[in-house]
Amino acid sequence: MQIEKSDALFTFRIEARQGRARAGVFTTPHGDLPTPIFAPVGTQATVKAVTPAQLSELGAHLILANTYHLYLRPGEKLVAEMGGLHHFMNWPKPILTDSGGFQVFSLADNRKIDEDGVTFKSHIDGSLHRITPEKSIAIQEDLGADIIMAFDECAPPTDRAYNERALARTHAWAERCLRAKTRPDQALFGIVQGGVFPDLRQQSAEFMASLGFPGHAIGGLSVGESKEEMHAMIEVVDAVLPQEKPRYLMGVGTPVDVVQGVLRGVDIFDCVLPTRLARHNAAMTRSGRLNLVNAAYARDARPIDEQCACYTCQNFSRAYLRHLIISREMLAATLLSIHNLYTLLQLVREIRQSILEGRFESFAGQFLEKWGQAEFSSVMQDASS
Repeated sequence: MQIEKSDALFTFRIEARQGRARAGVFTTPHGDLPTPIFAPVGTQATVKAVTPAQLSELGAHLILANTYHLYLRPGEKLVAEMGGLHHFMNWPKPILTDSGGFQVFSLADNRKIDEDGVTFKSHIDGSLHRITPEKSIAIQEDLGADIIMAFDECAPPTDRAYNERALARTHAWAERCLRAKTRPDQALFGIVQGGVFPDLRQQSAEFMASLGFPGHAIGGLSVGESKEEMHAMIEVVDAVLPQEKPRYLMGVGTPVDVVQGVLRGVDIFDCVLPTRLARHNAAMTRSGRLNLVNAAYARDARPIDEQCACYTCQNFSRAYLRHLIISREMLAATLLSIHNLYTLLQLVREIRQSILEGRFESFAGQFLEKWGQAEFSSVMQDASS
């Protein structure tokens, strides 16, 4: 029985398909999201080292903020008092918040789970807190994101007994989240769990699909399982979830993972990788990573990528970037973040265009071959079926 409160503010229109890959548009109150799409991560209501204006110039349409961290600091009530996340961080485009579940369950010895919710200690000051499905929704409603997530339990991917228990809680909590939701200007996504077990993934996808969410997230992946296991679980979910609703693969966003995900029907991605690599002096390119601390770049007048149109590559050399890193200048993180974010944002733009033009299979084949993906031919065969 569907219990999602209907909302005409959110629609998903698929414009083209190729195999399992789709190009679409997800409409939200703060703008349209062209899919496939990559969302830079702004954990603390900021994407590290870059301004909202720079993100807009890079072509970002969607950013992710973290419910757990914003609940602890500065607090969701303060954010609401300041006009919600869009006003607080001066980002006029769509925002997605996670439920806080992943962070809470990653606290290990500092949390206690029961059927009603989770009690945990803050990683900041050790203070005691409790989040239930209802509390998670209340926090996210105060934060005011366009897309919000149901509170779920992320279990170790290969522990079947744990996943069976966690799945029962995740499903019960999804229903409670739907009942708790009050804001019509927010789209609540259910989260499919089940570890690396196909039957549990299928069961979870079927249950979430039955509740009538306007979109679905795929959680509990890229947390220690193999790439083959991750791909297999996405394929199980793709075969079950309704085709007319967007799918969001949580926390996954390397260039290869994005292409592989789109091949398997994923529409939305997020990942901390671009800015995290930047803070560790690494640049993303389509032929691998560059560690710019390397002395070989000390007199290298080339940009990071001669084919890249980002601000960093159009204006600065590898030698200058290495100088900033060695000198511990803050600008290094900004310029590398701009490049890394542009690389992923441009990749999803090219993927989308290739789907619209009916050449995504060729695009994906060339891309994965360049990255040394020996399994590509079998993947393409599976993805086209």
